[in-house]
Formats: sequence, structure tokens, C-alpha cells
Amino acid sequence: MKKASFEETSAPEVTVSAPPERCVPTPIQVTFDQGTLLIQAGSADMAPLVHLVQWDPRANAFRTQARHYGPILLNLHQRKIPFQDQARQFSTRDFRARGEPPMRPHQQEALNAWNKQGCKGVVVLPTGAGKSLLARRAMCLVQRDTLILVPTLDLMHQWYEQLSRVFAQPIGLLGGGDRLVEPITVSTYDSAVIHMERIGNRFGFLVCDECHHLPTPSTRLAATLCIAPFRLGLSATPERADGGEQQLFDLLGPLCHRTEIPELEGSFLAPYRWEQVAIELDADEREAYESSYAHYRQFIKEQGISLKDPGGWSRFIQISARSREGRAAMEAWRVQKRIARASRSKLRSLWELLRRHRQERILIFTDDNATAYTIGETFFLPVITHRTKVSERKRFMDAFRSGAWSVMVSSRVLNEGVDVPEVAVGIIVSGTGSVREHVQRLGRILRPAKGKQAILYELVSSDTAETFTSARRRQHLAYQRQEEAC
Repeated sequence: MKKASFEETSAPEVTVSAPPERCVPTPIQVTFDQGTLLIQAGSADMAPLVHLVQWDPRANAFRTQARHYGPILLNLHQRKIPFQDQARQFSTRDFRARGEPPMRPHQQEALNAWNKQGCKGVVVLPTGAGKSLLARRAMCLVQRDTLILVPTLDLMHQWYEQLSRVFAQPIGLLGGGDRLVEPITVSTYDSAVIHMERIGNRFGFLVCDECHHLPTPSTRLAATLCIAPFRLGLSATPERADGGEQQLFDLLGPLCHRTEIPELEGSFLAPYRWEQVAIELDADEREAYESSYAHYRQFIKEQGISLKDPGGWSRFIQISARSREGRAAMEAWRVQKRIARASRSKLRSLWELLRRHRQERILIFTDDNATAYTIGETFFLPVITHRTKVSERKRFMDAFRSGAWSVMVSSRVLNEGVDVPEVAVGIIVSGTGSVREHVQRLGRILRPAKGKQAILYELVSSDTAETFTSARRRQHLAYQRQEEAC
């Protein structure tokens, strides 16, 4: 496979209007300015790039987002227009990975497809299918200073440990109090946004792990303020409920490869099965649930609120805070939700599953902190939520990975970034209707291990809103195949 070159990226075909006549330098000068590019050039030279640039009279130059660095310079190069690149502060490197296993067929296909797209684009692989190995091979292909973005501190440290084992050089960290920038640097999305105005020109290759986080209004700045011409997005589930995946492709490049869980099951992922456990509420909790559910539903009906509308839930929160009746309706919503999530009968079923799989490593997932803490207190189990301190979280996960603890309870923070191949049992006590979340939780138990048979249990309170939530989140090939088999 040939190494990537800057000239292999593609520039858009565009047209332009002219700024006021003025004297411009020869050759054209391109500089990096706090997450943007300043281009001192004549209007005729910039004519094909009007959709990428704007005239800034304050700077007496064209200005554009830093992410357009690659297409703009390529366009100038192809038209043989002289320019001085004063923006770039990244270097060509000789990255060599040590002790890496050979690439699997799906990884090689993904790398080839990404390289064919000019080393820009999004690769979709299931959790446990080797996305980080693919990224390291891409680094060795591109050979440019590399910035890797991740959503959590746990993932940041996991990447740091992997990169430190493979590359014989210091690895930089941005996040959790660390501010060390090296030719290979790992950062959280939040820290990258804070520092990108300063370091956005120091990297030629941008890797976005769990890249479905990128399209949010603030997080996307991590990509727009960076000049990196080579970009790789990694995700198991890039689709977003708000349709933001189109912004993702705009920021990182097109979808260039996709492999789903069923294609790798039993070969490169552990074989698995999914089992839904119907929970019948105790009589007193059923009565309390029905009463509370009817109360809050009657309130939203009277107020003309539809929770199916995009702003329905926000409107319910606003209106419920304005009156005693509204606050009572909100409390009724909380009661019915609490019963459905963590009823006595659901906890009894959870205990039976813990006993059944007492010889195996188990992850328990909940939708909220309160349910997670209830389970932890009831069964004397360790709990990790977003409130858990980083040092404590690391201590908990070390004990879990070593086998000292066989069960871990979490709300949503372990949906991503948990690398524990020995975990074979997942139990979803409660969750949202998000397809991505449901697939991510399945992915936590699919990392391959010798003789491993994974199983995911989903505890659903019968004849409650949970039944509809469960149906929504199972709209994925990984679950549909299982249901068809049944």
C-alpha cells in the first residue's frame, strides 16, 4: 500500500465574488490565526474557493475555518499558484509500530477504503473489532503528527497505554489536568476544544474515536479549528437521532467502510445471544405505577403536550414548574419511572441472574444514577457513575479487570471505552430508547476470548412504558437477527 500524500486529497469545485481591489503579496501567504486561516491573496486567485472563504476587511485578507487548509492549498497547488504555507506546524514522521498483530480482513478492507478516499473519512466497526489497531496502522501510513480525540478520560488513558506500548516515543495528553503536547497526543474532546485555537496547526492527522460525539455545537469546534488534512472517524454507531451524522461526514470525510456485528460474530467477535426478561410488578407497585402514570398523562393531555414532538419533553418541564398541579404531575412521572426502572421484582430477577452467572464477569447497566446506587446498596456491589472520581474509577476498573471484583454496576459512563475481554454477561436493568446506546452496551461484552459465549439480558417491566422503549432501541441488525432466529 502506498503512503498517503497531501496531493491525494480532493478539493471542491466552487466559484467566488471579489473583495475590494488592493495590493497583495506574491506569493500568496497562508497563516494560522486562532483556529482560522488568513489568506493574503488577490480575488482572482481565490475565485474558485469562494464557498470556503470570506473577505475580512479587519485583517485585509481572506479568512476561513482551519479545517479547509487541505482543500485550499491543494487547489492552489493544482493551479500552480505560488504560495507560502506559514500555517503548518506539523511534521512528517517515521512512525513505526512495535509488536502489533497482523491486521484482520475487515481491518485491512477498512484501511484500504479509507486510503482510497484520500485518507479522509469515517470507518464503522463494531466495538471489539479493532478500531484502535486500525488507527495506529493509519498513523504509520500517513506519517504526520497525530492528534487522537476521545470522549472520556477513561478512553484517553486507555489510548495512552496502548500507544505507549506500540510507539517508542513520548505520548502527549490533554485532559484531566494533563497539558503535554507531543507529536502523538491523545485528548478528550472537551480539552481539544479549549486548546485548539493554540494547537490547531500542530497536527496533520486527526483521529476522532467514538466520533458520533463530534457534531454537537461545541464539540465540533475540535475539528473545525484544526488544519489536519488527513482525518479518520471511528464509531460503531455514527447515526444520530438529530441527523448530525451528515455534519460528521462534512467534518471528517465520507463514510468509507462499514462492518456490522453479525458479520464478525463467532470469528472476530464472541458469539452472543440476547434475552429479554419480562418483569411482572408486585400488586402494590403495579397500583402505584398505574396511578402515577395516569396522573401525569392526564396532565400533559390537558396541556396539549405531545412527548413525541421534538420539544415536547422540554415543554412539559417548563409548564410543570408553573403550578402546584404541574409539580404534582412531574412527581407522578418520577414515581412511575422509578418503579419501572427498579421495582422489587426487577431486583429479585437481577439477583437470580447474578446467582446464575456467579462464576463469570458481569456488567450491569442502568439509565440513571439512582438505580445504579440502589443496586449497589442492595447487593453490596461497586458502582461507577459520572460522579465517581477519576482515581476511584481507575481503582474500581483495575479491580474489575484483574478479577478481584466480578461485578460492576454503572449508569451510562461505561457504555463506551470499557476494555475487559473477560466480561461475558451484560444485564440492562434500564436504558433509553437510543439504538446507539443499546448497541454500545452489547459491544461491551463482545470482545473475543477463548471459549467465550456472551449473553446480554434486558430486564423490561411488563405493561409499562419500558416495553415501548425496549422496542425502539432494538432497531439494529445485531438484535433483529436474534429476534428472527427466535
